[in-house]
Amino acid sequence: MSIDRAVFAFAGIVTLVSLALAQLHSMQWLWLNAFVGANMLQAAFTGFCPVAMVLKKMGLRPGAAFN
Repeated sequence: MSIDRAVFAFAGIVTLVSLALAQLHSMQWLWLNAFVGANMLQAAFTGFCPVAMVLKKMGLRPGAAFN
C-alpha cells in the first residue's frame, strides 16, 4: 500500500468513526470530521500532511502525491 492510499484510508476511517460517535454520543465529534476535511483541503494545495509523514517513517512506499 502506498502512502497516498493509506492517507485516504486513514481519513475515511476517522471520518466514519467521527460520524458514528456524533450519532451515538455527542454532536461535538463533528469537529473532528471538520478538522479532517480541512486538513485534506490544505494538503491538496500544499502537499503537507502530518499523517503522510508518520506513514513514511513507518516504511510505507511513497505515492504520487506524498513523497
